[in-house]
Amino acid sequence: MKKRNAWLGIVLLALLLGAGSRALWLWLDRPIERVSIRGEWEYVSADYLRSQLAPLVQDITWLSADLGELRRNALEIGWLDEVRISREWPNALVFELIEQTPVARWNDDFLLNPRGEPFSYAPLAVPPGLPDLAGPQESSAEVLAYYQRLTPHFAGLSLTLAQLRLEPRGAWRLQLDQGTWVMLGRRHHGERLARLSASWQRELGSLGEHIRYIDLRYPNGVAVAWHGETEVPEEEGESL
Repeated sequence: MKKRNAWLGIVLLALLLGAGSRALWLWLDRPIERVSIRGEWEYVSADYLRSQLAPLVQDITWLSADLGELRRNALEIGWLDEVRISREWPNALVFELIEQTPVARWNDDFLLNPRGEPFSYAPLAVPPGLPDLAGPQESSAEVLAYYQRLTPHFAGLSLTLAQLRLEPRGAWRLQLDQGTWVMLGRRHHGERLARLSASWQRELGSLGEHIRYIDLRYPNGVAVAWHGETEVPEEEGESL
């Protein structure tokens, strides 16, 4: 009888502990009443971030919140590069947010971060002064890397690249800051850029504002089109 009573006591104690744990969980698992955001931001505002995060925490409770899923959803906000989330007693969530650093425009509708990854900038405005890059899908890192390689070359000529485009068939074209287009093509880029530098330093530099485009796809020399004479080709054919 004593043994039976002992087991009964253990069962009752387990039930009481289980009920107490359940009650404690329900007491602690309250609706989220406060969301704190922390970080230093140059391009986004705290009000914008709060408005984007508010729907993510709606109708969730403090203990039951899946922080991993919340983080994944928060990273869908285009301007966020990294998100860390923690709970803060008694009913708050803390978001530590690191914004994206835009280094270029991409295919009109996106921006690129330093890793060459596209992200959506809407509904915010595009920061001024970014170069305009374009290319086929999945080529953003390649185009950004080539832009970074070309930049010092043109800086040596006191020029800035305003646009760089990789065409679907693999040809490159670029636009200088004063509006001149340069048709670089698919092959022999080093030789062609050297030829452009020599021509620019010799005579073309003084006429830059009058040049519509420079075609480097010739075996020797360059072809120059002046404003009012011809249109800029849409795509390279490498037929020359």
